[in-house]
Amino acid sequence: MTTARSVRTGIQLYAGHEVGRPDMSVVRVYRDASEVFAPESLQSFSHAPVTIDHPDEAVTADNWKELSAGEVSTAAKQDGEWIMLPLILKDKKAIQAVENDKRELSAGYTCDLDWAAGMTADGQPYDAQQRNIRINHLAIVDRARAGSQARIGDGASWGAMPVQQDSKKEKSMSDKPLKTVTVDGLSIEVTDQGAQVITKLQKQLADADAAQAKLASDHDAAIKAKDGELAKKDAEIDALKAKVLDGAALDAAVQARGDLIAKAKAIAPEVKTDGLSDAAIRKAVVVAKLGDAMGDKGEAYIDARFDILAEDAAGTETLRSAISTIKNVNSNDAVSQYEDSRQKYLDRLNRKQA
Repeated sequence: MTTARSVRTGIQLYAGHEVGRPDMSVVRVYRDASEVFAPESLQSFSHAPVTIDHPDEAVTADNWKELSAGEVSTAAKQDGEWIMLPLILKDKKAIQAVENDKRELSAGYTCDLDWAAGMTADGQPYDAQQRNIRINHLAIVDRARAGSQARIGDGASWGAMPVQQDSKKEKSMSDKPLKTVTVDGLSIEVTDQGAQVITKLQKQLADADAAQAKLASDHDAAIKAKDGELAKKDAEIDALKAKVLDGAALDAAVQARGDLIAKAKAIAPEVKTDGLSDAAIRKAVVVAKLGDAMGDKGEAYIDARFDILAEDAAGTETLRSAISTIKNVNSNDAVSQYEDSRQKYLDRLNRKQA
């Protein structure tokens, strides 16, 4: 005889089709302490047959001899959150299997599933709750739902799975091999099918996140590209504006050019200004007026000498204009005086003859 813990309270995960809900990928089933440790539930363990692996059907009086390898000797007892089971193995193959480390335990039972979603006291959500739990058999398995802790000779854990049951009212539970899957940082143990469903859902979520990230990245890239195009257009417009002179600026530029050429002609009439820049005109005038030695002088020096020559030329022109005016005035006066004197002389002659 030995004792082992194989059932406890808590939430257990099932694939939807295992509990009659193929529309749900994973179903979270809650086993409350009030149901697990109910007197009727504990009493149902008493003398329940022990089997090697879960049979394909429930253990009954018709197949007990073929399936049973031992029994739970007396009623189960509560041990904290666990159920402690006293076991007797009577079959040689079962004993050898345990000695060869086939030690994990899994309860086959029937129950009613209450499809009312809720939350456990510690904040864990569930989709359905087990009620009226009744044990049919206890199986020695290679791997129980709860993992290696639910075993003969070690601290046991819980590990129930559906078994077939004729009652239309009851949902059946039996054990299957489990896999550990990490969901949102939490490690849970589920069947192969449950693991496949979770893996698929996780991949779909990852793909959705990746697609969303790509959309955001593409959107940002498109915005940056459009901003670049707008900035380029603005720069082109500003450049064109800078190249276009308004009317006043154009008039001023023409006037300044005309003044420069007029000064140049006043200083050195022989200098050709066609096709020359303003600076080139000034330099050509200075060189023409002061000699080739001026050709090596810097632009600032040339500009200064040009301004001096322009001032001198302007002064000379003013003097010439004044002299011309004086000459014109004196000449006119002499002519006028001569005409007056002649007329007076003629007038006197006419009076004498008369």
